[in-house]
Amino acid sequence: MPKEEWKRKRADGENDLARREREGIPFFVFPLFERTGLVRQGFSTRIGGVSKGEFASMNFVSTRGDDPEAVRENYRRMTRALEIPAERMVLAKQTHTTNVRVVTEEDAGKGFIRERDYDEVDGLLTNVRELPLVTFYADCIPLYFLDPVKKVIGLSHAGWRGTLNRMVEVTVEKMRETYGSAPEDILAGIGPGICRDCYEVGKEVAEAFYGSWEKDACRRILFPEANGKYHLDLWEANAVCLRKAGILPEHLAVADICTCCNKDFMFSHRASGGRRGNLAAFLCLNRT
Repeated sequence: MPKEEWKRKRADGENDLARREREGIPFFVFPLFERTGLVRQGFSTRIGGVSKGEFASMNFVSTRGDDPEAVRENYRRMTRALEIPAERMVLAKQTHTTNVRVVTEEDAGKGFIRERDYDEVDGLLTNVRELPLVTFYADCIPLYFLDPVKKVIGLSHAGWRGTLNRMVEVTVEKMRETYGSAPEDILAGIGPGICRDCYEVGKEVAEAFYGSWEKDACRRILFPEANGKYHLDLWEANAVCLRKAGILPEHLAVADICTCCNKDFMFSHRASGGRRGNLAAFLCLNRT
């Protein structure tokens, strides 16, 4: 692994994401969430695991061909670093939908020590303490949610399809319906993902946004190229959705770490041509 020198997207050095390390395992956190004292959180890197080859080294999914025992050891290392209970983790089963599952005590361990009895779940919500939520990434956008008033957390996954279909707004509405969360109380974090400069998409993707999003929003997120393709800004697109959903500007944090620009330290589907492992987002309400 090369020397850890991160490429960040903001020239002024300001960012909404901070690097932490514990037991030799680096991870990223949102100080916005950290300051509440209500949660433990983390977004992984490729560093500190035991997986080999294209999965090296901190990979969290065995369905792409990695050794399942190596993946389990990676979970053990990361959960020790984050100080969350591995045996209680609830893992998403993502298929680029906008389906959000409300997680209860009965779901503890599903996806890790118990079989999942759900499919096509790209978002997880809970108000149960010490019940870690886990979602997966390799360029798509991690979305973190915390309602410090109702003591509710959520993680959602948004690639271009989830973003197009407003996964953010679906998640916030589910928090309101299920727990009575007020959007103005919710803290939200947009995590590491592929940046606008690295994310070129075809005309069909651009037309899907032009067909269902407001013109002003499209001008903020789509940038046409001479070759007939477009660059798509998923960070800004999800920020647009969060503001529309009622999240206050001071309650929104946006990462400046691109998975593709940092392919030596993050898994990137685009940079690897699909030969890669998966990063993971973790979020857990504290016991008290």
